[in-house]
Amino acid sequence: MKSRARAGRQGKRKSRKRSIPAAPPTSEPIAPDSFSSGVVDNPKSDLPQAIPILIVDDHPLFRHGLAQLINSDDGYSICGEASSAPEAIALVRKVRPKLTIVDLGLKGPSGIELTKSLRVEFPKMPILVLSMHDEPTYAVRSLRAGANGYVTKQDALGSVLIALREVLDGRVYLSPSMASEVISNVVLTKREPGADPTDDLTDRELEVLERIGKGEEVKAIAKTLHLSPKTVETHRTHIKEKLRLDNARQVARYAVQWVSARGI
Repeated sequence: MKSRARAGRQGKRKSRKRSIPAAPPTSEPIAPDSFSSGVVDNPKSDLPQAIPILIVDDHPLFRHGLAQLINSDDGYSICGEASSAPEAIALVRKVRPKLTIVDLGLKGPSGIELTKSLRVEFPKMPILVLSMHDEPTYAVRSLRAGANGYVTKQDALGSVLIALREVLDGRVYLSPSMASEVISNVVLTKREPGADPTDDLTDRELEVLERIGKGEEVKAIAKTLHLSPKTVETHRTHIKEKLRLDNARQVARYAVQWVSARGI
């Protein structure tokens, strides 16, 4: 009898264990030292002088390091971290940051596409773009998309705090290594229209050209950019026409040379 009673009690314990509800999806605040993305439960957010900032970057380690750097300044507080454009838009709507830092090279919708979307929905919110590219083309396109500043990741650790102050004060900021190149290429150099054929490409077409130049196939590009292969092929056709090339092979050759010349 005792053994039966003991077995019965053990069975009840097991059934109670199985009845514990599963943990809800991650919607709770996330600790500042976490590599996860989402709302950040940051004690500094209670400081009246701390300006809330959201970081959008699909590299968790870099995002975490940048967050630590910004949090080291009492004037700022990281209120959220996102790894993609859709997540970023949802977080901006939720936490309402005073400034958003956007990585240019996001997977799926790019940083430029995200900047355009944020500028439409939040026209007064400053946007600072971070990029691996030190090519003036990307800086100019980012500013045209609505960004208030452009910082290369190579310069980020040394100049991001300066960039934040400048942008929040209503001024446009460019990385020191980029400023002179943008001025010389865009302002001082009187190039004739069409001198650089890629100027006629849309931001999405330029992104497709870059990925072709890196050796990516149409299906891979489509998957990364969350597009259909047919849409990517249409972009490639437009690239071919605008660059006055004869076929897809020439597009690939041009793209490889374009990427190589810029060290992308």
